Amino acid sequence: MELPQLFMVAATTIGFISVCKASINFVRWVYVMFLRPTKNLRKYGSWAIITGSTDGIGKALAFEMASKGLNLVLVGRNPCKLEATSHGIHEKYGNQVEIKNVVIDLAKLSGEEIARAIEEGIKGLDVGVLVNNAGVAYPYAKFFHEVDLELMESITRVNIEAATWVCKAVIPGMLKKKRGAIVNIGSGSSVIVPSYPLFTVYAASKACLAMFSRCTSLEYKQQGIDIQCQIPFFVATKMTKLKASSFLIASPETYSKASIRCIGYEHLCTPYWGHSVQWFIARALPDALLNASIFRYFLGMRKRGQLKESRIKKMQQQENALGNHG
Repeated sequence: MELPQLFMVAATTIGFISVCKASINFVRWVYVMFLRPTKNLRKYGSWAIITGSTDGIGKALAFEMASKGLNLVLVGRNPCKLEATSHGIHEKYGNQVEIKNVVIDLAKLSGEEIARAIEEGIKGLDVGVLVNNAGVAYPYAKFFHEVDLELMESITRVNIEAATWVCKAVIPGMLKKKRGAIVNIGSGSSVIVPSYPLFTVYAASKACLAMFSRCTSLEYKQQGIDIQCQIPFFVATKMTKLKASSFLIASPETYSKASIRCIGYEHLCTPYWGHSVQWFIARALPDALLNASIFRYFLGMRKRGQLKESRIKKMQQQENALGNHG
């Protein structure tokens, strides 16, 4: 065979292999996103524990797990919000779901105190599923040196330390019965994009959680415990300050349904199909272009946040002045 013909055959073969690979990946994506059966979570145990369960994704997951017949241990810092969430679930599903509220401020307690409180809260319960959802983020985009110490400490304590110690409190019980599922809610800021400037501490904390999930998944897979880090991108919650949902921005309810379908499968996943499309687009773009675009967008967000913060401070000063005058 002559050299030009050899090159043509090689190019055709490579092209055919690339098309086949892309087709297989697309079919697999469709299956995972829309067709793959949801695991019966009750096989892990009759109780699920959810941190950060009074708002956003955590609250939506509590309702979704209740719909699957799981009893719930709801963890949060606000007893009134916990009671409201419990009442809402009982109103919808009646007494078929047992609920236990555990009041813990994950940003205030030490790791050992968190572990002891969780152990006490789940004593005697067949806990099969843990969702580490509680998280703290910036109020708006900031340079690293602008992040105050209290916020930095809250992010590292809740996003890293608390999630780690809650796992440590739950895993021994799962090991005894050789079954369990742990879901750590990560963030696209640590995986989907090459960098996340002006949210540095938050993104770094979620990257730590992703690595923690990868490692523990390998450690405990053979013991019957499925550990997974879920990577959402934008979800319309109080933390993200996004109000309207869309194709790219999932509502908490939409995300929770997708989340449930993925539990027990891959150790790292993006449950909502719209977010996985964003991941594909982000990986196709040059890192330099993506970094520049993200940085520019967040600079605008920082400016708007500073203006809003300035207006709030002025209003407070005026109210204080009127109060003093009165």
